Amino acid sequence: MNHPDIDAAAMKTRLLTLRETLLDESADSAGARDTVTLDQTSVGRLSRMDALQGQAMAKAEEERRQLNVTRIAGALQRLEQGGFGECIECGEWINVKRLESDPLVLKCIDCAE
Repeated sequence: MNHPDIDAAAMKTRLLTLRETLLDESADSAGARDTVTLDQTSVGRLSRMDALQGQAMAKAEEERRQLNVTRIAGALQRLEQGGFGECIECGEWINVKRLESDPLVLKCIDCAE
């Protein structure tokens, strides 16, 4: 049984929307993760370093996005199986406000500490 104070249909819609947003952002930022050209004749040393740093930041952001997409898939699976909102450690219900703030949380506040 899902959390009794959560509207499962609304939460599913919210999670699907969040997943689509993340996937769209991922597609939009693909160019920022491309290999940086190391041709000194076309780009100066500092510009290349700046481009490498930008690429590293874009890759890190993509890793965070993919982690959240995976977490969303888990939340959707818990919704389908009826375990959404239940702490994975103690089995108690996660506070509704905590779930509304971050629907991807897996633990109640006591177990998360």
